[in-house]
Amino acid sequence: MGENSKINSLGPVPPLGAEGARNNLYPIFLKPKSLQVLIVGGGFVAEEKLTFLLKSSPDAHVTMVAPMFRAGTIALAKKGDVTLVEDVYKKSYLKGKHIVIATTDVPQVNEKVYKHCRKRNILVNVADNPPYCDFYMGGIVTKGNVKIAISTNGKSPTTAKRLRQFFEDVIPENIDDMVKNLNEYRKTIKGDFEQKVEKLNEFTKGLIEKRKS
Repeated sequence: MGENSKINSLGPVPPLGAEGARNNLYPIFLKPKSLQVLIVGGGFVAEEKLTFLLKSSPDAHVTMVAPMFRAGTIALAKKGDVTLVEDVYKKSYLKGKHIVIATTDVPQVNEKVYKHCRKRNILVNVADNPPYCDFYMGGIVTKGNVKIAISTNGKSPTTAKRLRQFFEDVIPENIDDMVKNLNEYRKTIKGDFEQKVEKLNEFTKGLIEKRKS
């Protein structure tokens, strides 16, 4: 069964609206340490999502539910706050969860997860099925306190991956030193919020111009 037939078997596709014309996604940076994440599935894709999540946020609280798990997933779970539950998916596993990622190879199960989450106002991502995603897990570049997220609106994960590699190469390793220095400088600036922002903008503009020259 092809990928398109899998997607179509999930039933009516939610309307894309203006999202199909341009990237209207709103980027936010969540704190997984204060959230509960559920991954439904125990195969390669589930392990990939867990790897991605723990690499970016090692302190994330994650529960995974599947009839069985890969050896790599079991080993990875021991390195973080990850609970593995060997069971089929039930809606009771959504209790207390804030983010859900469905990765099974059974479209009917993914559809069930999606519908259950939507009824409970839980953010959900059905892997490789953009119309059934409230959010995407894009490419991420992390250098100390600096983190850049990249999205292609779910169109091309490969492009996001290549852009991530590009930014990892061009962003200097000492960027975190500049961030820390600017943070200390910010503490010394007097005035209201607007004045502080204006002074910081002028200061950082000078740094960028120096790098170009």
